Amino acid sequence: MNYKEFSREQRDAELGNLWNEYNGIKEKGLKLNMARGVPSPEQLALSLGMLDILHGDDDCRAEDGTDCRNYGVMDGIPECKRLMAQVMGVTPEMVMVGGNSSLNMMFDTIACFMNHPVLPGHPAWALVPDRKFLCPVPGYDRHFGVTEYFGFEMIPVPMDENGPDMDMVEELVKDPAVKGMWCVPKYSNPSGISYSDEVVRRIAALKPAAEDFRLMWDNAYCIHDLFDDHDEILNIFEECEKTGNIDMPIEFCSTSKITFPGSGVAAMAASENNMKVIKEKYKYQNIGFDKLNMLRHVRFFGDFEGMKAHMKKHAEILRPRFDIVLDKLSTRLEEYGVVSYNRPRGGYFVCVDVYDGTAKRVVALCKEAGVNLTGAGATYPYGNDPHDSNIRIAPSFPSLEDLSSAMDVFCICARIAALEKMNEQGLA
Repeated sequence: MNYKEFSREQRDAELGNLWNEYNGIKEKGLKLNMARGVPSPEQLALSLGMLDILHGDDDCRAEDGTDCRNYGVMDGIPECKRLMAQVMGVTPEMVMVGGNSSLNMMFDTIACFMNHPVLPGHPAWALVPDRKFLCPVPGYDRHFGVTEYFGFEMIPVPMDENGPDMDMVEELVKDPAVKGMWCVPKYSNPSGISYSDEVVRRIAALKPAAEDFRLMWDNAYCIHDLFDDHDEILNIFEECEKTGNIDMPIEFCSTSKITFPGSGVAAMAASENNMKVIKEKYKYQNIGFDKLNMLRHVRFFGDFEGMKAHMKKHAEILRPRFDIVLDKLSTRLEEYGVVSYNRPRGGYFVCVDVYDGTAKRVVALCKEAGVNLTGAGATYPYGNDPHDSNIRIAPSFPSLEDLSSAMDVFCICARIAALEKMNEQGLA
């Protein structure tokens, strides 16, 4: 039933039937939201025990005796640094624990390098008028927003099933104006791709013309597995140490989708040289982040094994949601030849490519029918998807029933938009 094989008359008849179905859905007055990767209420409930885990003076002290209710300890209490170091696969000495947002720490890191030289003898990035940043696509819209805010020219780098196109990356970094690259190495947002060993090794072996080139290694989904036989990626610091590039990566993670997005714990890891530059800024910016929250997290999980056990509970809630999305795409859309999509093994998104030139139309139709999606084009710098085809589906928040309804709407809208575009193209 590939629509490309339909005659114009068959497409018109199919469109008529779909419009009738669509109008019937509009009458239901749906209000369903799949715009962002927001944990569901069931997931948030998993961490409620954290809220009343501290009692009395003694419970508010870190293992080194620090009173977590008071000022001080800019880079995090020791037990939380140790826990987050295990999450990122580094030593605690490389870790700084921050507030609740890893995105905030990424923004601050770029801001720091904009105003202070990353390396002695090099200009701060703000003094480089034609500064550029590499952006694997499809990618995370908030990454692109940060670099656009600071005036970088963003250069899209296509992704395949192994990660960024490394032939292209290796060529682009010959330009000394290229100062960095965004990376979500495991279960990339939104593609769900995990970087292959070869890709990680080639990234670690880069020889950029800019000595102050930095990898923004956003390992947001490092333990967000849906299955026990989960993806594994190479440790970027271990690989960079082998190639003499230990100063190149700066890694970020958080518990935002592990505990509470508004009250999680964020952390970053970096070499001694990088951390010296970054902490110089933080010492003027902060007298200490929320140490009680750090302590709550450590007490709640106990250790890294406790955190991984907690993530299995998340997986039990998320898997059925991913199954619904994939089943609907398979049974209600795939046969018409107007969609391709990934089957992620973790993370928070399903990446869908609808018929070329129709993503904006699909999103608009869905919105009109009461289903809110991430804006078309958001997964590309400047919101410019050259094919107008990529849509990020976030299945985590809706109930199973609502998600099923939302995906029915999505599939109908994708079919309508594809048939309209084919007629517009004058296909026989």
